[in-house]
Amino acid sequence: MDTNGARRFPAAPALLWAATRAVLLLCVFKVYVFPGPDVTSDVSVIYRGWYEVLRQGTFPLDDVTWQYPPAAALAILSPALLPFLDYPAAFYVLACAADLAVLALLWRTGGQSGRSRRGLWAWTIGVPLLGPTVYARYDLMVTAVAVAALLAAARHPRVMGVLTALGAMVKVWPALLLVGSFRRRTWGAAAVTAAGLAALFAVSMPGAFAFLTFQRDRGTEVESLGALVFHVARHFGWEGQVLLNYGSIEFLGPYVNVVSTTALVLTGAAFGWLVIWRLRVIRRSPATLAEAAFTAVLLFTVTSRVISPQYLVWLIGLAAVCLTYRSSRMGPPAVLVLAASLVTVLEFPLGFIHVVTSDWYGVTLMFVRNGLLVAATFSAGRRLWRSTVPPAPAARVAQRSAPVDEAPVGS
Repeated sequence: MDTNGARRFPAAPALLWAATRAVLLLCVFKVYVFPGPDVTSDVSVIYRGWYEVLRQGTFPLDDVTWQYPPAAALAILSPALLPFLDYPAAFYVLACAADLAVLALLWRTGGQSGRSRRGLWAWTIGVPLLGPTVYARYDLMVTAVAVAALLAAARHPRVMGVLTALGAMVKVWPALLLVGSFRRRTWGAAAVTAAGLAALFAVSMPGAFAFLTFQRDRGTEVESLGALVFHVARHFGWEGQVLLNYGSIEFLGPYVNVVSTTALVLTGAAFGWLVIWRLRVIRRSPATLAEAAFTAVLLFTVTSRVISPQYLVWLIGLAAVCLTYRSSRMGPPAVLVLAASLVTVLEFPLGFIHVVTSDWYGVTLMFVRNGLLVAATFSAGRRLWRSTVPPAPAARVAQRSAPVDEAPVGS
């Protein structure tokens, strides 16, 4: 391996990252006003309001838009690390720092034997496709923790467990990183860390788990897969409404409960598929952990009652980790995710009024974006299954060979 080449950061992605992130910062600082709704209001109004409440040692119990696990408080309070900046400015700078941290991790990993720079490129190109929204939500910070967890797994399984638990206590979905882990040390570290954080927040701050009730009462958000039913139904006389509900724009009215329940059933089916996959796995490669995480998050994203634009940064980060492996078969679904990210910025914030009013332009955008995500999900699931669950005649032969990426399950 060319170690000198590994130490040098490639000039092209570095320059592209610097240029695109400068544009994102100009947008969130409103030097350039990005068309559409103001995406920064979540930071300047909602996050800042939560910040003031959290500083008093309690969660915002009277605010139904607080729908996050207790460690989300760490992300909301993080601008206090930069007291010389006002709250929004500090938040944007920290979001950019998290973006840079992921870039550095992917660069370092991509230079190792058997690895690739494709992940570096996927992250560099993918994040700005989402527009300034990506810097105006804390999802990028959570994604940085998830990427670090996956990249630490091979050499430091306990570190992966700790980071996974931390991420899950910030925004739940990083718990899905454990789907492809077969190491007891990882699961043990995750369980201990999650229990410790939960106990700490439960004892120290009232209302640490009130978010569970708020999440339960959510409806069908206008950008979700299930919302397509109502976007089309509005053109045929459906009498429901589109209102701000629990912090997002949702459909309310006849049959919404049916569609929301169907989404939950599909999420249960996705979980069942993952359980069957775990029981059937025979072959594992170094890329399997990341590929399973990517597939799991895709499954739970497309079946969710809410698919907010910032959710795409989760998928970009996990796709980038997959692509750091030369052996990964997740190239096509990763490309589909990047395409979905581009369509996402067209629907929010650029075309959000068309989505809210369900005109044919808005409906088309939603069909294309969600169709790309569904295609990516089926492609990822099919590739994961075929690469790890061989046909029955081959299974007995493959079972005799030890996995190449991890220690035995009992280690």
